[in-house]
Amino acid sequence: MPFFDSTLETLPRTQLANLQLQKLQTLLWELWGSNAFYTRKFRAAGLHPSDVHSLDDLKQLPFTLKRELVQDQSECPPFGTNLTYALNRYVRFHQTSGTTGAPLCVLDTEESWDWWGKCWGYVLSGAGLCADDRLFAAFSFGPFIGFWAAVEGARKIGALMIPGGGRDSLQRLELMRDAGATAMCSTPTYALRLLQVARENNFDMNALNVRATVHAGEPGASVPETQARIESGWRAKCFDHAGASEVGAHSFSCEQQAGIHLIESEFIAEVLDRETSNPVAPGEVGELVITNLGRLGFPIIRYRTGDLVRLNVEPCQCGRTFARFEGGVLGRADDMTTVRGVNVYPMAVEKLIVNFQQVVEYRITVQRVREMDEMDIEVELTDDADADLPNAIAQNIYHALSFRPNVRVVEHGVLPRFELKAKRFFVKK
Repeated sequence: MPFFDSTLETLPRTQLANLQLQKLQTLLWELWGSNAFYTRKFRAAGLHPSDVHSLDDLKQLPFTLKRELVQDQSECPPFGTNLTYALNRYVRFHQTSGTTGAPLCVLDTEESWDWWGKCWGYVLSGAGLCADDRLFAAFSFGPFIGFWAAVEGARKIGALMIPGGGRDSLQRLELMRDAGATAMCSTPTYALRLLQVARENNFDMNALNVRATVHAGEPGASVPETQARIESGWRAKCFDHAGASEVGAHSFSCEQQAGIHLIESEFIAEVLDRETSNPVAPGEVGELVITNLGRLGFPIIRYRTGDLVRLNVEPCQCGRTFARFEGGVLGRADDMTTVRGVNVYPMAVEKLIVNFQQVVEYRITVQRVREMDEMDIEVELTDDADADLPNAIAQNIYHALSFRPNVRVVEHGVLPRFELKAKRFFVKK
């Protein structure tokens, strides 16, 4: 099995906890008095770095919320006060995508950017990549961090990086073929979009040598239905990754594809009940609260991600002792809405839709009609789709979620296409 750092990835869990505590204490002392944002938060809570003697003491520290970071940057533009060092130490600027609110600016020092690359080294090695590989990044390089860090990760493992910016989808497929790419990075949505472009342009996917696809930017690559569609179309193994601009690249899937491993040498994860903030029992779903340990220039401590996960700390068959999130990121706690009295998560509906191979693209809208919450689903279908497919989709959702949506077919090309994070679920109430 490929490892990025086999010593750390197979540490006994007691030794892993000791390493996390050591790094946490180093982080807290480094930012105390230097990082205005966290020094202010800790003082307000009556806490000092000397109060943290064990990992159990982490729960004394206050949570960090994204709206706090956004408000801090609004009050102290442009970069806020969550900076541990003088501005001239920072060498990288990125922004969050803004799909869940105002974009957040994120800065990294040379040391922190090297840490990003190391985290992506775990991601790529987990997918079985090495110095013999040629990694294609199907990504236009703007301020969203996207696959910028994948470039650094490829350098860490010695792989050849092939950038795909500045090209349309067909040109990217042609470049992958001509350059002999053996792996591809994209969002899950864009991997499926490239398959559609290949069909529309009679591009032969058999001409590609891609054996692994690595996905980030949105959940989906751990969803069995989406994973199966990607693997079937690309004739390659599909690997998931989770992270965020403000947090770092924190999790990756291995060749066993039994969830995504948390990089526990670089992060501490808590899985908490959304309402009580108490830890959930092993195997139960809770909100991921994460602390990064190696990004001293822009630290994140007890960050409420809003992501729903199920933690498994049992060793994986791949040999890693890093904990896993079973099924990857399962959805977002703050995305839940109600349709006819039923609590609905967007991912639950999307999983049911992508079961139908003839669905090319879709959009889901929840809105109130005559005092009743209704779900409308627009779908674009392949030319050979069955005329009864909209009814089959509605029936499938009814059996799974106990309400029947309105499903209608729209003309090809009406719905938007996505290269980065896809936005297909809208609530209008």
